[in-house]
Amino acid sequence: MSESATSNFSARLLDRLTNSSRLADAATGLTLSRTQLAACVRGFAFGLEAAGLRRGDHILIRCGLTPASAIAYLGALYGGLVAVPVSDQVLAASGETTLRKAAARAIWTEAGIECDWAERAGARHLQGPLSGVNGSAPASVDGDRLAALMLTSGSTGSAKLVQVSHGNLIANTEATIRSQRLASDDCALLVLPIHYCFGASVLHTHLYQGGGVVFDSRFMFPDKVLRAIDEYGCTTFAGVPTVFNILLRRSNLKSIPLRSLRRFLQAGGPLAPDRIRELREIVPHVPLYVMYGQTEATARIACLPPERLHDKLGSVGVPLDNLIARVVDNDAADVPIGQSGELWVRGPSICSGYFGEPEQTALKLHDGWLATGDIVKLDRDGYLWIVGRKSEFIKMRGIRVSFAEIEARVAAVPGVAECAASAVPHAEAGEAIALYVVAESGKDHELLPSIRRILPLEWICDSVDVVNTLPRNAQGKLMRPLLADVPRRHLGGEAAVWSPSNKRSMPC
Repeated sequence: MSESATSNFSARLLDRLTNSSRLADAATGLTLSRTQLAACVRGFAFGLEAAGLRRGDHILIRCGLTPASAIAYLGALYGGLVAVPVSDQVLAASGETTLRKAAARAIWTEAGIECDWAERAGARHLQGPLSGVNGSAPASVDGDRLAALMLTSGSTGSAKLVQVSHGNLIANTEATIRSQRLASDDCALLVLPIHYCFGASVLHTHLYQGGGVVFDSRFMFPDKVLRAIDEYGCTTFAGVPTVFNILLRRSNLKSIPLRSLRRFLQAGGPLAPDRIRELREIVPHVPLYVMYGQTEATARIACLPPERLHDKLGSVGVPLDNLIARVVDNDAADVPIGQSGELWVRGPSICSGYFGEPEQTALKLHDGWLATGDIVKLDRDGYLWIVGRKSEFIKMRGIRVSFAEIEARVAAVPGVAECAASAVPHAEAGEAIALYVVAESGKDHELLPSIRRILPLEWICDSVDVVNTLPRNAQGKLMRPLLADVPRRHLGGEAAVWSPSNKRSMPC
């Protein structure tokens, strides 16, 4: 394979498959062996060529939790196209807009999915399996060649297309493998879609290392997923905080054996320390890797080794071994150890910017440094502690407090399943806290006074609403701007809420 061909991420991945490699669907039982997987990916690449697409063309790929989606995604990369993985929600709500924004010439979906707008937008709609007969050579690309446009999670409603190169994918995949200590016989049970950079990273790392991936779309029945881990001999399970909260509250995690499991991977936001302790108590034999990342860094930025979980609980770990990290003030000057500032990172997995958005790129990237927007502290051992987002603080009477700190305190209250905070105007304090709490079953009436007691006296709390669920996007990330629209729970005919005009509970 030529040097330029070995820079093709998908070609490298296929070349590294072993006899342990497989791609499976737990919901249907479909399993592809190493040989079948490689043939399908190559065939798909040549099917795209037969359909008239050429190296460098952009193509939207509808990514469900299926082997077909992974084959389409990897096949596009193998053929030198630029893959734009999208969710069903994006297709339904803004498919045509996203296609135009990505300058895509085509869209691929599994058979039976309608995209009437594709033709109107001047794009071809390809469906189902594709195959071609033009040979087996991958497209020759250099490491800087664009491989994918990954949508940011869009928690603020302003999703952007992150430009990820083949070199970015190779660098981040290899560093992540080292941080998670993956072996060639590792197999991931994946409930995260690959249009989400965390899900894509799990797919990349386990296949690239010579292992396998089992998709499972049945997480609405968490016990089925837990049993599939043992059935397929999976060694890795990855989830965002919502996934682990569901396992802890709505599954038989305590009684279902997980004999093959070697690691839990957790990212996508902070999992409350009490939940981490509970998980470790229930499944003590499975190490937990707490991780932190961003789409703009091709996924992973830092990882907390499981052996440091006991003394570094709350940290997101140390930067990956191919990244350099800085903590800077508003003038981009380094701050002393232990002081908070914005995290900047630099290395081969940092993306080149946002497609078609030079102004947004200039705000995020500075001479190769990615300004993450996360406020962190770096301790003397080199571990990162996230304080909050630059945009996710509340200022009460001149005191700045992060939503993350508020939510961590409230999450520790017995009976709280989940919580989220937002800021509302306050005549005296400037801003005050509005809390939205999901209660554990039967604990609604006990929560309001307990939450009030846990909050420091200097914090100004405007209201506490008990709600059925928190608004989250397809990746499980909190949609904070939508909190005010969430329906409230009602207890005995009254809303489960504290506010200055509601005297049913202690004032905040």
